[in-house]
Amino acid sequence: MIDRIIWIILDSVGMGELPDAHKFGDQGSNTIGNISKMVGGLNVPNLVSLGLGNIEGMIGLPKTEKPLGCFGRFGEISNGKDTVTGHWEMAGVFSEKPFPTYPNGFPKEIIEAFEKAIGTKTLGNKPASGTEILEELGEEHLRTGYPIVYTSADSVFQIAAHEEVIPIEKLYEICSIARDLLVGEHAVARVIARPFIGKKAGSFTRTPNRRDYALAPPHDTILDKIKDKNLDVIAVGKIEDIFSGRGITEAVHTQDNMDGVNKTIQYMKQNNRGLIFTNLVDFDMKWGHRNDYKAYAQGLEEFDKRLPEILDAMGENDVLMINADHGCDPTTPSTDHSREYVPFIAYGKKLNQNVDLKTRRTFADIGQTIGEILGTDRIKNGESFAKEILKKN
Repeated sequence: MIDRIIWIILDSVGMGELPDAHKFGDQGSNTIGNISKMVGGLNVPNLVSLGLGNIEGMIGLPKTEKPLGCFGRFGEISNGKDTVTGHWEMAGVFSEKPFPTYPNGFPKEIIEAFEKAIGTKTLGNKPASGTEILEELGEEHLRTGYPIVYTSADSVFQIAAHEEVIPIEKLYEICSIARDLLVGEHAVARVIARPFIGKKAGSFTRTPNRRDYALAPPHDTILDKIKDKNLDVIAVGKIEDIFSGRGITEAVHTQDNMDGVNKTIQYMKQNNRGLIFTNLVDFDMKWGHRNDYKAYAQGLEEFDKRLPEILDAMGENDVLMINADHGCDPTTPSTDHSREYVPFIAYGKKLNQNVDLKTRRTFADIGQTIGEILGTDRIKNGESFAKEILKKN
């Protein structure tokens, strides 16, 4: 009997374009493969030992003769390539209609309603890189006190504010106001608080106090099913935000990837049963969107060095699952997410070794498998592969 699943999302660590990548402008994207090529090879021996290099279609990593884990690659059938779409699909929700995006900024009626609700004007209102817009508008924000509103290729309404000009709790409050306004045809996937510090252009830096305000999933996910079974659903990192708090029994936010690993291990050492669900966002937020392939490679190698600690903290009845939610290839000209397959590996004392799951159609198969392993009701979408990976009693 499996008591607990530790599910770690390496945010944006994709492994090659999906067949429909051309519809998203992502031909040639391969986050792992292209990074490995650019840095002359990735040093991730612990992930390789579990079978990461053996996944069908994997480029840039060596195969191992006898993988210790189960491995495969998963396609996305939802219409999108963002964090919410990816996480929702792996938890059982297909997003057939894409979330709205705003390549020309938000319409006048949205901005005017937002400014009226918060009692102040705003700056920006255009698509921009988060770091670049601080350089452009940060000093004007310091002078006026007006929050900076911007978006990206994703379905996001982002609000940047200096922590000494608009205190964090006030920023969170105005983000909640924006979330309440952005409904119907303008129901963006996420409103994101982007606090920063610094005295002038060139010194502005975003702080770890980011907060995401996502739409609530349209129906039950695997998190709801696990919670309904009176098991723990512990969210580490931005998982709580992605699911709008739904189906979660305990949550903690993190400062960075290594803090996320630390908090995951802390929870693993506690007496809980059910799911520990972790998102490590630095791959995406700090390195993917900024096209910093060298730091991205270092981040993958840093995670790999921590993997033995995670394995050592596992109990006899624990299962570890690691996968991504989309791609964000830092070697391409685009700074946006990329429509890619995601790698998947699983390991545990109660799992078979060297199981090749090959290519599966949807991320939702992971959530369905988790449900079967933990004995929950089925989720709406996905096919379980539990029988392929579980040892027979």
